[in-house]
Amino acid sequence: MATPTEAQYNWHEQERIMFIHFAPTTWSEAEQNDHSVPLERINPTKLDTDQWCEAALAWGAKQIIFVAKHSGGFCWWQTDTSNYGIKNTPYKNGEGDVLKEISESCKKYGLNLGVYIYPGDKTWGAMLGGGGKTQDPTKQEAYNKIFRTQLTEVLANYGEMTEVWFDGSCVIDITDIMEKYAKNAVVFQGPHANLRWPGTESGNLAYPAWNSVKTEDLKTGVSTQIHGTPNGDAWAPLETNTTLYDHYWFWSPKKVRYRKSLDHLMENYYKSVGYGSVFLLNASPDTTGLIPQGDIKLYHDFGKEIKRRFDKSLAEVKNIKGNSVTIKFNEPTKINHAITMEDYRHGERIRAYTIEGLVNNTWVEIVNGISVGRKKIDYFDDIEVSELKLSITKSAAEPIIRSFSAYYVSDFTPPVKRKMHVYARPQTVGSWNTTDLNSTHLELKINLKDKINIPGQYILEIKPNDGKKVQIEHAAMYYNENKALDEFIQIKGNQIFMNQTAQITDNSNLYVTLKLKLNTPCSGEITFKPNIIH
Repeated sequence: MATPTEAQYNWHEQERIMFIHFAPTTWSEAEQNDHSVPLERINPTKLDTDQWCEAALAWGAKQIIFVAKHSGGFCWWQTDTSNYGIKNTPYKNGEGDVLKEISESCKKYGLNLGVYIYPGDKTWGAMLGGGGKTQDPTKQEAYNKIFRTQLTEVLANYGEMTEVWFDGSCVIDITDIMEKYAKNAVVFQGPHANLRWPGTESGNLAYPAWNSVKTEDLKTGVSTQIHGTPNGDAWAPLETNTTLYDHYWFWSPKKVRYRKSLDHLMENYYKSVGYGSVFLLNASPDTTGLIPQGDIKLYHDFGKEIKRRFDKSLAEVKNIKGNSVTIKFNEPTKINHAITMEDYRHGERIRAYTIEGLVNNTWVEIVNGISVGRKKIDYFDDIEVSELKLSITKSAAEPIIRSFSAYYVSDFTPPVKRKMHVYARPQTVGSWNTTDLNSTHLELKINLKDKINIPGQYILEIKPNDGKKVQIEHAAMYYNENKALDEFIQIKGNQIFMNQTAQITDNSNLYVTLKLKLNTPCSGEITFKPNIIH
């Protein structure tokens, strides 16, 4: 049974952490840096990393992940590896170092610090989704040295990093650097990954949500929630990341209008933390370097609402081994929430459970579930009970209940039940006829430009007619003519599973090339559908 390392456990116990996306794109409407913003415009004169930390604390975050370098290659720290960074701007007369500032503020406020450093770099032609692979192969070796130096600077000079983000994986060998400077950090994506992306940036998980996977899936560096299995041999918890502006990571005057509501954030909380995950919520400083006051207010309201609901339980029992736990009330008590926590240091042992209430001397089932992990928040209609019982109906070993508690939340509206799919049914996106065949081999190009417009996981399915059989010999995904890493596309039988992240824009040219082998000539079609989209 898989169990967490000490670093994974300490990270998981934080429950809530905050992203900070800040880049030259903040001075434009773009989400990916196209280098259209002159460096002389980047002068956030009111930048206050103490304010960023106060925003994190307002909603209970225990860690900040700072985007020190996004896809455009702009570096927020003092480095000689690039002429595209904070030292080349008017900010503090070129002497500014925002990574140093946020590091010092995190120490001051008792927050952990993680760093996002994009393996790619537009200044080197290391394209989006390429994990640091340069379009010009003759530049690869030189860029490898640059990125390795940048990563070393970031990890060695700014205090201990509890988390390192390699968005979109990393093809550059950094093993020695990670072992020397980040041995106790958790890692998002890439060959050193020991966390998982849910497969969506909505802030919502599907349920059940398991913390373990098969080693073979984890080694891809891009495993997601769909790879979760209670019987996995590798521990890789889910980090549920989402934006405050739906769905934009960077600030602009237009994007602020998409600020989520408090109800929306509470839904995210129930479907991330409440499913046993860590919740990673973004913050977007504006061009002054401050997080906007409207965002600050929402963070405060969010933190207050979490406390209002869950700061004090009506009753709680702790540290119980066995298949049954009971809370006894002094008198019939109205409840509408129960929180179960498993001691997951010993693995996820609980595989199914029920919660019952004693109503007029009769046990009534209130709710049932599957996975628990760190925390499972169950909610239900108001019910008055004299006892509340948790029964583990299926387990892999003796259950260890860290905590079982009951709550009553006044003025409670259940989270919205959202469809997980953008498109309700598969759509036909391609076809072939026997007249297209010169042999039993066929090559096709499937344009998905107008189908994939938000991050998530998607499926292409090859459907030959008349019950014929077809073999997918090869599949490749291209984004604006650049081939994506092979790890982002998987062939399973007649289906092709595709991962797409926030590199998507409305103008993206996204397509898949296929090579098929048909046992006998036939016609057929290719269908498309989302797999995990919330």
